[in-house]
Amino acid sequence: METVYTTTVSNIGGRDGDVKSLDGILELNLRRPVEMRGEGGAANPEMLFAAAYSSCYNGALMAVAERRKLILPEHAVEVSISLNKDGNHMSLSGKITVKAPGMDPDQLQQLAETAHAVCPYSKAVKGNMDMKIEVLT
Repeated sequence: METVYTTTVSNIGGRDGDVKSLDGILELNLRRPVEMRGEGGAANPEMLFAAAYSSCYNGALMAVAERRKLILPEHAVEVSISLNKDGNHMSLSGKITVKAPGMDPDQLQQLAETAHAVCPYSKAVKGNMDMKIEVLT
């Protein structure tokens, strides 16, 4: 396997701290959301994960459409990430929503499922977290 890209991000202070990439491009304050008895008003780990996942998944979706020579209309990918508590155990779950107005729903569903099979983030979470896929046309 050939490594194409590596990045390193450090955190100080956990959920109420900050993150910074070693190259200085990414620098964000983090705060617990109000729902977790935090002050909110800043990014949190689940938000960052959803942002990264939606970007990666959309790239996979567009690549699959291109390989299949399908015209993907103007579209959006939303990823929702939930932090769940079961007793003393925490876990993540999520939902990918692909919105492509005017596209055939069955064709979009097939495209979305194939993108889910090839997206590196989807591969990383497979078997580790429940991810649902929804398409809206």
